[in-house]
Amino acid sequence: MLGYRGGDDQAFAQLFARHRSRLYRFVRRMAPVAADTEEIVQDTWIAVIQGRHRYLARARFVTYLFAIAHRRTQDRWRRRGRRSETTLPAHDPLPAPACDDPAEAAVLSAMEQALSSALRGLPAEQREAFLLRAEGDLGVAEIAAVMGVSRETTKSRLRYAYQHLRRSLEEWRQ
Repeated sequence: MLGYRGGDDQAFAQLFARHRSRLYRFVRRMAPVAADTEEIVQDTWIAVIQGRHRYLARARFVTYLFAIAHRRTQDRWRRRGRRSETTLPAHDPLPAPACDDPAEAAVLSAMEQALSSALRGLPAEQREAFLLRAEGDLGVAEIAAVMGVSRETTKSRLRYAYQHLRRSLEEWRQ
């Protein structure tokens, strides 16, 4: 990001390529409506572009990126007149990774559906903390900063999320 801030447009292309899939998956699983995903992701990248000259390296770029996505997603919930604590609506599953073996593709698809269902079963705060960890690869302190809560609250949310996911996905743990 420092390179991009300095005028290196190729640096932005690298940032985009490195983080676009993880950002998309995070937003897709947090957006109030699946159709909002593309717009929220686009708004996030536009904010990065517009804020490039103001960017200060106080945290890792991925923390900065996911903090923007978090705010944009929360804004969308507010505009829809819903609280972010409401249950996430069922979205179409994310596309499974390309696979040549039909049996393996079926297993991957079933696994994705089970994970999506388990994630929808989490309270919003736990789901978001888990996704910031899983998709953003953020640490506890970074998640706490993005969500605006204490480290202890973040650790509790992660612990409860992991417990729920373990129970919900027990059949896949072999």
